[in-house]
Amino acid sequence: MANLLLVDDDPDMADAFAEVLRAEGHSVRMARDGQEGLSCLADGLPDLIICDVEMPLVSGPDMAHQILARDLGQELIPILLTSGVADLHRVAEKVGTPYFLGKPFTVAQLIDQLARALSERRPPLPRPSTDP
Repeated sequence: MANLLLVDDDPDMADAFAEVLRAEGHSVRMARDGQEGLSCLADGLPDLIICDVEMPLVSGPDMAHQILARDLGQELIPILLTSGVADLHRVAEKVGTPYFLGKPFTVAQLIDQLARALSERRPPLPRPSTDP
């Protein structure tokens, strides 16, 4: 199936996601934060990145921006954001990804969003920050 990079600082959540994704036939590499996730890209590009929003060191949105800045968008890797933040849709808009899931979500929702992202393969197009 697909090669996935799962980036989440909650080990219990990450292990549960990975178990489900592997049961669906996917290969899963895991990273504990965005910094480690960026390092994993040097070992090979995944078909999709599943990434938590709020993490230490480098957040999910910062990771998306760094991928774009570093590689000028040439990697074209879709990013599926996951988070419990109330305004996740706004975060996804800033990251430029149509793929996001608010925590908690069901296994069916995860599988559906994953299938959509792998089918459409739309890479993120992060918007520049307008924060002062």
